[in-house]
Amino acid sequence: MISVAKIKKAASILKGRVIRTPLVYSPTFSKVAGFEVYLKLENLQETGSFKIRGATCKILSELDRIGKQGVVAASAGNHAQGVALAASRAGLPSTIVMPEWASISKQEATRGYGGRVILEGQSLTDSLRKALELAKEGMAFIHPFDDPAIIAGQGSIGLEIMEDLPDADVIAVPVGGGGLISGICVAAHAARPEVRIIGVQAETCPSALKAVETGERAEVEALASIADGITVRQTGSIAFDIIRKEVDRIMLVGEDRIAEAVIMLLERKKILAEGAGAVCAAALLGGQIEAPAGAKVVLVVSGGNIDISLLDRVIRKGLSWNGRIMRFKVLLDDEPGALARLLMIIAAAGANVLQIYHNRGGPDVPVRQTRVELEIETRNFAHIREIGAALGEAGYNIELSGGGSGR
Repeated sequence: MISVAKIKKAASILKGRVIRTPLVYSPTFSKVAGFEVYLKLENLQETGSFKIRGATCKILSELDRIGKQGVVAASAGNHAQGVALAASRAGLPSTIVMPEWASISKQEATRGYGGRVILEGQSLTDSLRKALELAKEGMAFIHPFDDPAIIAGQGSIGLEIMEDLPDADVIAVPVGGGGLISGICVAAHAARPEVRIIGVQAETCPSALKAVETGERAEVEALASIADGITVRQTGSIAFDIIRKEVDRIMLVGEDRIAEAVIMLLERKKILAEGAGAVCAAALLGGQIEAPAGAKVVLVVSGGNIDISLLDRVIRKGLSWNGRIMRFKVLLDDEPGALARLLMIIAAAGANVLQIYHNRGGPDVPVRQTRVELEIETRNFAHIREIGAALGEAGYNIELSGGGSGR
């Protein structure tokens, strides 16, 4: 069992070795929610994620049991980087087994922290199998979440939250394997038993929710998600014992809402969060986190390691979800001035053209016409409806696509 004494010991090990991340008040999210919202910014942690806490605690607390061959772990991202850096600082070699589809940027980041990367398999299960084989050869295996030292290290976040905000009423935590939320639970409840702990998962992989509902840690189907950092098919056994006793509620959020949260954190708070790090903000934006006016609610932003290519797609998706982009198609007479007249209406409506594509060769495009596809920047869904009405009044028959149809 994980005790607060173990977490405090972990915190003493971590002092001066990891960043004590800030807990900041957010006027923007507070206004949206109707109560006080604070953000625990683990995205500012070294390696860009809370994972460095557990990895450092595990390695330093068991140095006398780790041989010259060092440590081995299986991960597609944050755990990989945390273990690699923690091992390097301890003067140990590290081997990280990553699935073949792991992003190049995360592979290179892991190597940059001193890890030897082995690509193995098409799933984390395949990578884990390889890592366990290497552990039999003398390397010390570092589990990503189902380990007392790992959980104690992550629990140091809970200590920091309660020290900075002793009267916190609610703490919302992303949930993958459960190591983070279980550590925070123990630490927070020791300081303030009445604080409510809420877990947030992606709809695409509801492993902890299903485990709580059924009372069993069964594997669930995991679909692709922008919150890939918490796509864990089965909750850890140690974490599950804590979650079912101490977590008040586990809720699910969808992909569109996660994308919206990433955008809002970036645009309004200048905080870069990966999908997994934004799920608590997503739950808040969706009205799923409830608290009375004046309540103090903490959202744990667990990490900020998002690939640039994925960030670009998330931004575009998030802007569509927020009514900030309107996409539509329209047939125009293929004659001089036709496009200019259309653009004048758009300009008069206060929108900005982002992209234009002409299609003259489609089988359903009349010979004397051209299909024009436009992507324009808008303020909100009301603005989209205004533009649609203006185009309709001018005689244009537009076909909305993507997120431009409004809610």
